[in-house]
Amino acid sequence: MYQLLGNPASPFVRKVRVVLEETGLAGDVEQILVATTPTAPAAEVTAAHALGKIPALIRPDGCTLYDSRVITRYLDARAGGRLYPASHIWETLTLEATGDGIMEAAVLMVYEGRCRPEDKQDHGWVDAQWGKIENALDALTARWMSHLAGPVDAGVIAIGCALGYLDFRHPDREWRMDRDGLDDWFAAFAERDAMKATRPV
Repeated sequence: MYQLLGNPASPFVRKVRVVLEETGLAGDVEQILVATTPTAPAAEVTAAHALGKIPALIRPDGCTLYDSRVITRYLDARAGGRLYPASHIWETLTLEATGDGIMEAAVLMVYEGRCRPEDKQDHGWVDAQWGKIENALDALTARWMSHLAGPVDAGVIAIGCALGYLDFRHPDREWRMDRDGLDDWFAAFAERDAMKATRPV
């Protein structure tokens, strides 16, 4: 049986879990909870993932897959290829990269507060990460709303998980301000069964 190493609080793990739900493959994968950090990676994670990160998908018939984009594309291929449609593959991949970039910057903000001593934390660097996120949110609002409103694909899922993570870890940053369209879209997308089933607590 397939095994997914991860933690529900990770937005990258959530993205994989949403894909499992959307493709109907959740029952084929045992989800293994791991407690891991950049400074103290769990032994089972470093054994599975050369860089000691989550998620990692352990396959019974091949090498372990890692990086969430590799895992989601593999799972979608097993399920028939609906989430990476050939008709607009480059748009889908670019939107997925945008969502992943938002998640990466938001996670780095968390790590700065958790993994560095308070007297060594760089608040300017944290604000710079938030600046990247705001630029991405503005780009979504200006250029990507029609794609977000279309059929669900891997890019749409990535954006949904990214916005969910901002609510989860950075609610005080108020990403919705002056972005009513994106706010309305996310409110509806967050009610999908796959999103509700994977919501971090």
